[in-house]
Amino acid sequence: MEITEAQFVISNSDIKKCPQDGKPEYAFIGRSNVGKSSLINMLTRHNKLAMTSSTPGKTLLINHFLINRNWYLVDLPGYGYAQRSKKQQEKIKKLIEEYILNRLQLTCLFVLIDSRHAPQEIDLKFIEWLGKNEIPFAIIFTKADKLSNSKLQANITSYKERLKQQWEELPPCFVTSAEKKTGRKDVLDYIGQINADIQNS
Repeated sequence: MEITEAQFVISNSDIKKCPQDGKPEYAFIGRSNVGKSSLINMLTRHNKLAMTSSTPGKTLLINHFLINRNWYLVDLPGYGYAQRSKKQQEKIKKLIEEYILNRLQLTCLFVLIDSRHAPQEIDLKFIEWLGKNEIPFAIIFTKADKLSNSKLQANITSYKERLKQQWEELPPCFVTSAEKKTGRKDVLDYIGQINADIQNS
């Protein structure tokens, strides 16, 4: 699948104000500073579609982008940003959970993992929560260009081994680099296949 059109639609903090046209939604989430905005811009080939920032934790709203007039790419706030106040952390947590649990149009949630790091408990607990709530999701390992291929493969293998302790079957996993455009086709083809299955069902 190729993205020919990407249009910002709405930002809000209330899922009742999200688009009501029933189009499938593919949401992106991860810890702050995981490279979410850069990945979204790489996928859509729009350098400024999602605002990147040197300050982590800037996304505080649910952001909808209409892709090819056919489906929505949804940019969710990052989780686990320690420098937010406790009140703000709770507000973001509630916003994320309300969207994920109650948004019927959510077709797949892409959980972004920084490939440079060993498995983080905050990510593992979030993935476990998704499983308990039967949320369809896939994993995207980001920043693959920031380390050697051997180290990259070792980190991804380590992550999968940790997941196997809780999961009989692993979710789909993608490896990306916003810098080198790695993984773009794989992620978009995955979305395209799901969309095709929806249309044919």
